[in-house]
Amino acid sequence: MCATSAETRILVIDDEETMRDSCTQVLTKEGYRVEVASDGRTGLSKTQEMALDLALVDLKMPGMGGMEILEAIREMDPTIVPIVITGYATVTSAVEAMKRGAYDFLPKPFTPDELRLVVKRGLEKRRLEQETAALRAEKERMKRNFVTLVSHELRSPLVAVEQYLAVLGEGILDEEPAKQKKVLSRVRERVKELLTLVHEWLDISRIEAGRIVEKFEPLDLGTVLVEAAERMRGLAEPGRITIEISVPDGPGTMEGDREALNHLFGNLIGNAIKYNREEGRVHIRLEEDENDFVATVSDTGVGIPPEGLPFIFDEFFRVKTRETRKLTGSGLGLSLVKKIVEAHKGRIKVSSELGQGTTFTVILPKHLS
Repeated sequence: MCATSAETRILVIDDEETMRDSCTQVLTKEGYRVEVASDGRTGLSKTQEMALDLALVDLKMPGMGGMEILEAIREMDPTIVPIVITGYATVTSAVEAMKRGAYDFLPKPFTPDELRLVVKRGLEKRRLEQETAALRAEKERMKRNFVTLVSHELRSPLVAVEQYLAVLGEGILDEEPAKQKKVLSRVRERVKELLTLVHEWLDISRIEAGRIVEKFEPLDLGTVLVEAAERMRGLAEPGRITIEISVPDGPGTMEGDREALNHLFGNLIGNAIKYNREEGRVHIRLEEDENDFVATVSDTGVGIPPEGLPFIFDEFFRVKTRETRKLTGSGLGLSLVKKIVEAHKGRIKVSSELGQGTTFTVILPKHLS
């Protein structure tokens, strides 16, 4: 977890007392905990004793120089963000400092605003790296526990179906046809959940066997998009979500696997509905140029945290926010989507903003050769 301002620890290593004092005053007012050292060895000693987040290191000091300090800090704790402060900045020294782990350069003299900005940027980098590392560890844990995950994902809907059938079998609802119909509807939903999981795991097997895309043929991508959108309208109805689609008249054809592309866009549109807000919108657009088709699927939903974006197409990865914690899923859908796109020699991009929605952009070449 990222530290709050009050918990954030910054060390200023500089042989000039005026510089140490001014940095301390500016950063303390921002709520940071600031320690100082007048030479490199004292600074490294404090680095060993403290749980540092960021270090401001003067490049030119008597005794141990800034370059040596940078290397020592990197060896002690590579997560500490070092920022060089110096009145002797050159391109050569900047490159050398970056090689030794420096995140940024702050030439003397600098203003309080410049100091605040570079420190803020450095701490934001550290925060994102820590969250990314945590997400990567979570993903690896999910892979290691795949069997447990599969068992759990299958068990939950099976137990629910068993309970519903037990109620029906005991005749509890024999005199209440409306309730019988509701229970049967829930059974169908749970069975559909199971089938979706089985299909996704079968698709993973097909990918591993190199058979995710099997039959290329000329097809109308606009028709594929319209069909995928129509299949998803029932999913959108409970949340009163509007699906809008913009497809040009008479678009050209492309070479593709119709079944795989139906799966691709059905998944993207399904997610746009699943992670949307009530009475939200899903907009599907198709455009083309001489060589490519560009399809976008946009929603007005919960969005994806920035630290989650690098992993969005990884197997078993699922966005975890307050809004999504109750939603079910295996975390395999977008991994399959990306593999289908790549099998068509295309590209897929994602942009998102928390609380504002997400847009997936799929770029597919018209010809594979």
